[in-house]
Amino acid sequence: QVQLVESGGGLVQAGGSLRLSCTASGSIFSINAMGWYRQAPGKQRELVAAITGGGSTNYADSVKGRFAISRDNAKNTVYLQMNSLKPEDTAVYYCNAGVTVVAPIGGAGFDNDYWGQGTQVTVSS
Repeated sequence: QVQLVESGGGLVQAGGSLRLSCTASGSIFSINAMGWYRQAPGKQRELVAAITGGGSTNYADSVKGRFAISRDNAKNTVYLQMNSLKPEDTAVYYCNAGVTVVAPIGGAGFDNDYWGQGTQVTVSS
């Protein structure tokens, strides 16, 4: 199986910065798109930023110009640099990855979507 482990959340004042990391491990043949989602209390989970295997990025309008997503394919890790944080950025942030797992006989197996356990980001005003 595949596990995603996030780190880097915490409490920060408005205007501050945080960097989230998410590392995938397990029976990985390849990792396709990776992304960060967030869910605030009483709200639906929403896409924050995504990055393809080739490095193309996509951002929610609310974070454009403030957040930057990147990945290190050698480390199976995706990052989210969050600058100029606002109280409305407060949420649980989840890492997501589209993974092709290793087949039992080797080589590429099936594709599946995996989620991390979430990391809390709290921005105080």
